[in-house]
Amino acid sequence: MAKALSARLAAADPRVLALAAQVTESREQDIPLLLLKLKGILHSASLGYEESKKIKQDIYDYDLTQYCMLILRQDHSRLRGGWATAAQLAEILSHCCVGLEVKEVPEEFYKKFLPSAIDNLLVLGRRLQARFIRVIKDEEKQDFLRWFQTVTDAICWLFGGHIQLAACVLQNDHFLQLLITDDVETAIIMMSVLHNILRVNSSVLLQVDEETLHSVLDELVYKLSSTTNPVIGNAATKLLLLVAKFCKQLVKLLTARYKGLKGLLSKQWTGKGFDRDLSQLLDLLYLEQSNGKGEMQRQHQAACKIQAMWRGFQTRRRLKKLPQAVTTLQRSFRAKREQELQHLKKQKEDEALKLQMRLQRQKAMRVFHERQLASLEIIHASQVNKYMEEMEGKSALTIQRFWRGYRARRNFHQQRQSLKEYKAAVIIQRAACKFLEKRRRRRALSPWKGPKGLTDEQRLALQQKASQMSEEMSKELHMQAQEKLAQFLLRSRLDQRAAQRRETLLAQVNTDVELLMNAPGLAETTEKDLDVFMSRSIPVAAKARQSHNTMLKYTRWPWWKKLGDEFVEDDVIPDDALNAEAELETLFIGGRKSL
Repeated sequence: MAKALSARLAAADPRVLALAAQVTESREQDIPLLLLKLKGILHSASLGYEESKKIKQDIYDYDLTQYCMLILRQDHSRLRGGWATAAQLAEILSHCCVGLEVKEVPEEFYKKFLPSAIDNLLVLGRRLQARFIRVIKDEEKQDFLRWFQTVTDAICWLFGGHIQLAACVLQNDHFLQLLITDDVETAIIMMSVLHNILRVNSSVLLQVDEETLHSVLDELVYKLSSTTNPVIGNAATKLLLLVAKFCKQLVKLLTARYKGLKGLLSKQWTGKGFDRDLSQLLDLLYLEQSNGKGEMQRQHQAACKIQAMWRGFQTRRRLKKLPQAVTTLQRSFRAKREQELQHLKKQKEDEALKLQMRLQRQKAMRVFHERQLASLEIIHASQVNKYMEEMEGKSALTIQRFWRGYRARRNFHQQRQSLKEYKAAVIIQRAACKFLEKRRRRRALSPWKGPKGLTDEQRLALQQKASQMSEEMSKELHMQAQEKLAQFLLRSRLDQRAAQRRETLLAQVNTDVELLMNAPGLAETTEKDLDVFMSRSIPVAAKARQSHNTMLKYTRWPWWKKLGDEFVEDDVIPDDALNAEAELETLFIGGRKSL
C-alpha cells in the first residue's frame, strides 16, 4: 500500500503539486487566494472524466480540500479577498468532492469529511445571510445575495453528488436557522434548496427525526399564514405539494397537525398566479380528509395555526436575543475578571506595604540598638545604671504622653457629637424664644384702664385720717415711701445688669464652643491657630504658664510619690500640686477673659 501511495504521489499532476508546495510555504492570510487556483485546474478544457477524477483525487491526497473546508469557518471580513473568495472556495470544495471516489479509508471521507464540509458551508451561508440583512447599501446587498446564492448552489451540488448528505443537510441546525427568516430573497433561495433536497431524495423526510420534520413543516405553514408575498406563497405551496406527492404518509400528518391549512390556502392564496399547484394540494388534502378526517380535527384548526405562528415567533425572538445574551455574558465575564484582577492587585500592594513596614520597623530597631550600644560604649561604667534609669523614664514618659494624647482625642471625638447636639438644642431654643417673643409683641394690647376712683365714703375716711395725723408722722411716712422706691429702682437696675451679664456669658460660651469644635488637630496646628488661644493679658498668661509647669512637674513625679492616687482619674491633679482654681479666678478661652 505504501508503494502504491508513493507511486500515485509521484504521478500527481504537477500543477496540484506546485500549488500544494506554495500553500505549505505561504503565510496563513495568503492561502485563500492561492486556493482559488484550483478553479482553473478543475475547469481546464482539455480534461476528460478520468483526468478530472484523477486531479480531484490528487487534490484530496494533498489535503487541499481540507484547507478549503477549514478556511470556510473563518471570519472572511478580516481576510484577503473577503466574502467573494469564501464563496468561490465553497464552489471549489463542492466540485472537488463530487465525482471523487476514495478507495483508501472511505469511512473517513464519507462519514467525517463530507458532513463537516456540509456544516462549514451552512455556517458560511448563515454569515452571508446575516450580513445581507444588516447591510444598507443596494450594491453591497446584491453582492452578498450573489455570494449567498453561490454557497447554496455549492450545497445543492454537493448533496446532489452524494445523496446520503440530503438527510445530513436537513437535520443540521444551521439549515433550519437559514430557513427560519423573514427576509424574502434569502427565504426563497432556502426553499429552493429544500426543493432540490426533496427532488434528489424523495423519502428524506421519512429518514429524519420527528422534531426536524415538524420544524420544517411548521416553517412552511407559517410562511403561508404570515405573508402575502406571492413568490413566498408559490414556493411554500410547491414544497407542500412535493411533500404530499412523494410521501403519502405526510399527507395525513398535514391534515391532522394543520387543521386550518385548507381554509388558509383556499381563502388567502386563490388567484395569486399558482392556482394549478394550489388546487392539486387542496385535492390531496380534501381526499385525505374524506377518508378519515372528522369534526374534532376541524375544531383544532385554529389551535394548530396559533401554535405554528407562536413557534415561529418564539424561535425568531430567541434567535434575535442570542447576540444580546452573548454580549451580556461577555460583559459580565469581563467585569468579574477585572474585579478579580483588581482584588489580586490590591492584595499584592497590601502585602508589599506590610513587608515594607516590617523592614522599616526592623531597620529602625536595628539603628536604635546600634545607637544605644554606641552610647553605652561612651558612658562610664559607673554611670550606666543611671543612664538606663533615665532612658526607662524617658520611654515611660513617651508612652504615657502618646497614651494620654490618644485618650484625649478619643474622648473629644466621643463628646463632639454631644457638643453638636447641645449647640443645635441651644439654637432651636433661641429660635423658639425669639418666635414666642415676636408673637407676644404682635398681640393687641388691652386698653388701659385707670385706677378706680374713690367713692365719697372713702374720700371722707381718708380726709379724716389725714386730719388726725401729725406733721412728723407725715414726714416719716414720706421718708419710708422714698426709701422703698429707691430700693425698688436699685434692685431693678441690678437685675438688669445680671440679665445682661448672663446674655454675655452665654454668647461667650457659644463662641468658645465653636472655637473648640472648629479647632484643628495637633498635627495640623499652626502659629495662627495658637494665637487664638493665647491671652494678651500678661498676668493671666504668667499664671497659665505657672499652672502648666506645675502640672508637668506632677506628671514627672516618681511612682512612689503618687501612691494613693490609683483611684483618681489621671486628668485630675491634687489641690496641693496645682492650686490654679483658687489663685486664678478667671478662665481665658479664645482671647477673652470670662468671669
